Amino acid sequence: MILRFNGRAFAALLAVTALEALIATLGAPYPLLRGFVGDVVAVGWAYLAYRSIIRAGVLPLAFAALLTGYAVELGQYLARHFGWRLEQPLLRIVLGSVPDWWDVLAYTLGFGLVLALAAWRRPELRAA
Repeated sequence: MILRFNGRAFAALLAVTALEALIATLGAPYPLLRGFVGDVVAVGWAYLAYRSIIRAGVLPLAFAALLTGYAVELGQYLARHFGWRLEQPLLRIVLGSVPDWWDVLAYTLGFGLVLALAAWRRPELRAA
């Protein structure tokens, strides 16, 4: 793993950030879009954030993005269990505040989607 700026990944990160902002702001009437699809896309966002600054293989970065999602969910669970509350409304929107097993499934699907898209873009990543 080497720290290195990747301009293409950063451009994609900006596009996915805009998509996530649209999902968060306009997706309120659509719970599946905001609550599930947004979490699937969040793993891709984390992957692109890592890819923008770290030169490493697809699998380690995708796995780091998946673990990031799981860590957020664990944090939500611990916060609920111990009665902690984020006072900053923006952080509550970004990080969420309600632990849910569907979120864990969404993160896992996002991990699979990242791997599938990487294999689709780079044939050498496909299984022989």
